[in-house]
Amino acid sequence: MRSDVIKKGLERAPHRSLLKALGITDQEMTRPFIGIASSANEIIPGHAHLDKIVEAVKMGVSMAGGVPFVFHTIGICDGIAMDHKGMKFSLPSRELIADSVEIVANAFPFDGIVFVSNCDKITPGMLMAMGRLNIPSVLVSGGPMLAGNYGNQKIDLITVFEAVGKCKSGNMSEGELMEIENEACPGVGSCAGLFTANTMNALSEALGVALKGNGTIPAVHAARLRLAKESGMMVVKLVREGLKPRNIVNLDSFLNAIAVDLAMGGSTNTVLHLKAIAESFGIDLNINIFDELSRKVPHICNLSPVGPYHMQDLHNAGGVYGVMKRLNDAGLIRKNAKTVYGVNIGQLLTQVKILDDDVIRPLDKPYHEEGGIGVLYGSLAPEGAIVKLSGVPQKMRHHVGPAVVFDDGEEATKAILDGKIKKGDVVVVRYEGPKGGPGMREMLSPTSAIVGMGLAEEVALITDGRFSGGSHGAVIGHVSPEAAEGGPIAIVRNGDPIEIDVDRRKLNLLVDEKEIERRLRKLEEHQLHVTEKVLRRYSYMVQSASKGATFREP
Repeated sequence: MRSDVIKKGLERAPHRSLLKALGITDQEMTRPFIGIASSANEIIPGHAHLDKIVEAVKMGVSMAGGVPFVFHTIGICDGIAMDHKGMKFSLPSRELIADSVEIVANAFPFDGIVFVSNCDKITPGMLMAMGRLNIPSVLVSGGPMLAGNYGNQKIDLITVFEAVGKCKSGNMSEGELMEIENEACPGVGSCAGLFTANTMNALSEALGVALKGNGTIPAVHAARLRLAKESGMMVVKLVREGLKPRNIVNLDSFLNAIAVDLAMGGSTNTVLHLKAIAESFGIDLNINIFDELSRKVPHICNLSPVGPYHMQDLHNAGGVYGVMKRLNDAGLIRKNAKTVYGVNIGQLLTQVKILDDDVIRPLDKPYHEEGGIGVLYGSLAPEGAIVKLSGVPQKMRHHVGPAVVFDDGEEATKAILDGKIKKGDVVVVRYEGPKGGPGMREMLSPTSAIVGMGLAEEVALITDGRFSGGSHGAVIGHVSPEAAEGGPIAIVRNGDPIEIDVDRRKLNLLVDEKEIERRLRKLEEHQLHVTEKVLRRYSYMVQSASKGATFREP
């Protein structure tokens, strides 16, 4: 066993002595040592209950004959960090989480690891660490929050963000906004819609590194604790069989994850995260794969923020495995891809039932013929930009409008709420990329403001930043190269016509080519306006969004 390096031999007597100080017995010294990377804390609603998940994992490890050791990572709630400086620290936390787990798991040679996560950048960071370490592993999340109720409608966090715009525009009273605020987030769990956290936890099932139900079992259900126990037991089994993450995950696994993402209409953040996770597994994942598959995989789940359903509805309908069964029946799943169960995904799908044909539609009755994510190229995005296809209104799939330019997300939000954006405008928010932000902030507040002000079918938003999984509308992010790297988005001026052509996958600045070249020649180097050392270091190390916003190799 990997942990023998600190347990066996006369020369390891000091190490054993320190372990005995923890209460470890001589009998336990013969068992697998299992690390539990916990992101439990008291500031993220999706993580406030993870202490109970961790205890269940520990019990499962012990039941299977392993010895559990808990250690912790940091975590940030993107919703609470939204629309202020705190969002600059969210994406950088992904790298710190991956690094911290890698550091602990190398300093303390665990035989296996259970990654206990839930929200935003924490799950991607942990999956990156899983690929780097290549130690027998299982990921288990804390599960989604239940949707709230207001009147006869289910609501969630995005309802609150969009209600702010409705209140500002006079279409909702402050009293109604307060009622929605009080009801939208009824308890612990990752926010109830198919936002980034739930998308990534669902995709971990498709990657084969989490047990069935990981992405959809509600946080407050007892089944979530049973899943945690089973995950603890499973990792001990993987240790004994010598089955490591890189024995399970290959390119087919990522193609399955992308297909599920497209079918569900998941967060555009998955483009960043899946590319970064693939790199940690030693796999080159070109972002064009998302676009290629989106033309083959239909959108069959209409979940919030685009549709009326929530994660609890998807769970009751058949869960992530139900989505994969639909895709597999049409030959859109690589059924030989492996899983932590020790059998391939095709074998597991034979036992799956779909219980609601509206939540998980048949492929011949999709919500949209194309999948949820597209990659646009053109004079404004030579290295690509990402659009959530399932969220684009039909009338905005081709749009030409004048640019209204902002160098800061908060300024854009204020202008939208103050009524300074008119129908037909293309809001451009730049210097919000990985390097220029720094940290590639999410633009949930401006997109929600557009919806709340009743402009969702009239106004587009383009940014070198990114979008929350809760954003929808004619919103295009990850524009590369970003403004801070001298990309064309840096030289857009107010009034410049911009063309968006979703069907042709084009994003163009309709300015004479020579004028574009002239502006680029005169462009001055971007100066960072942050003093925090962690952000300045991040800006220096980080690569383009088209490369997953990963760090440059030293």
